Amino acid sequence: MSGGDIAGLIAAGVFAVLVAILAVPILKLGKVFDEMRVTIKQISDGTTPLIDEVTATVATTNTALGKVDGISNNVSDATANISALSALVAATIGSPLIKVAAFSYGVRQAFAGRGKPKRGKRSR
Repeated sequence: MSGGDIAGLIAAGVFAVLVAILAVPILKLGKVFDEMRVTIKQISDGTTPLIDEVTATVATTNTALGKVDGISNNVSDATANISALSALVAATIGSPLIKVAAFSYGVRQAFAGRGKPKRGKRSR
C-alpha cells in the first residue's frame, strides 16, 4: 500500500465516523417530526367537532334572534297602536272635558264674586 491509499482509507474512515455522528441527530429529528405530525392530527381531529358544535350553536342563536325580532316587531306595533288609541281618547274626551272644567270654573267664580262687596274703592 502506498501513502495515497492509506490517506484514502483514513479519509474514508473519518467520513464514516462523521456520517455515524450525524445520523443520530437526523434520526432524533425524524422522531420529532413524527411526534409533530401526530400532535397536529390530534389537534385537527379535536378541532373539527368543536367547529361543528360552534356552527350548530350559531344556527340556534340565529333562530332565537329571528324569534326575538318577530316579538320586538309585535311589541313595536302594539306600542304604536296604544299611542294612537291614547291620542284618540285625549282628542275625543279631553277637549270637551277641558271645556266643561273651564265653564264650571267660570260659573263658580261668577257666583263667588256676586255676594262679596267690591274692595278697592273708597267712599268720599
